Amino acid sequence: MRRGELLDAAEDLLSDQGSQALTLATVAERAGCSKGGLLYHFSTKEALIKGMVERLIEEFDELIAAQGHDTYTKNYLAATFAAVRSGRLRRWAVVTGASGNLYLLAPLRVAMARWHREGLDSEPDPEAAQIVRLACEGLWDVASHDPDLYDDEHYETLKRRLLAMLP
Repeated sequence: MRRGELLDAAEDLLSDQGSQALTLATVAERAGCSKGGLLYHFSTKEALIKGMVERLIEEFDELIAAQGHDTYTKNYLAATFAAVRSGRLRRWAVVTGASGNLYLLAPLRVAMARWHREGLDSEPDPEAAQIVRLACEGLWDVASHDPDLYDDEHYETLKRRLLAMLP
């Protein structure tokens, strides 16, 4: 059993049944492996949750890097809209909601600080870049609570307006 398959099983379980159902035994059962197989990768429930948080961060970092714009903020903006429109936010909400422990969210706090500081010195207008990044956080938060709030056309309009704020 691969680590990614175990993380997938844990995320699916959280989405389907909530955090009360997340136990090592139920994740192992969902993944179709023994509890010992799960324990090889994750010795505790906390380690499993931390693994899910770390994977989400890695995936978002990869999404930012894949955008190909000329500034970090434009890449961050494009990655945020890609994540929102792909439905990835549900995974974030479920995983972060399951942690209930600030220690488990420490990697997210570190990543958030990095995402909001990265490349600001090289931005043509650092203040506009910060405003756009904060607007992305607001969109992320609203869309995670109500994924169907905006249609694709509205998302495109928001994205264009935010891009227009950047030189």
